[in-house]
Amino acid sequence: MQQQIDRYGVVGVIVERGRYLVIRRSQTVLAPGKLCFPGGGIEPGETPQEALVREFHEELGIAVRPIRFDWENITPWKVHLQWWIAELEPSQTPLPNRDEVEEVLYLTLDEMLTHPDMLESNLTYLERLRTRPVLGARKFSGS
Repeated sequence: MQQQIDRYGVVGVIVERGRYLVIRRSQTVLAPGKLCFPGGGIEPGETPQEALVREFHEELGIAVRPIRFDWENITPWKVHLQWWIAELEPSQTPLPNRDEVEEVLYLTLDEMLTHPDMLESNLTYLERLRTRPVLGARKFSGS
């Protein structure tokens, strides 16, 4: 029996020097104050890669480039998520859109796995990273 899907979303995984870029969600969105990877919904007519670029721009004001598809899952609330390895231009500094993001952090895998505020839906992916770590993504090289 096929599982019902209500929405489609994309998640971006950026790792630099062994630390992953994660955000603390603002108090005005679902799961307020929780830590998670940046991402969001895929809009009609948009590819997952286009959604990833848009979401990073909206949430953090930075340009990213999707490198490769890494994994997918369906959340308990029926959202089909695609997880993408991405890279960002090194000269950029993430600036949180306070409507969506309270804080930007760079955490190790162990720090994420043990952090009390980590969004539960990210834990399966984090456990997967134990056996299949993301090796340092290449630096953004422009178009």
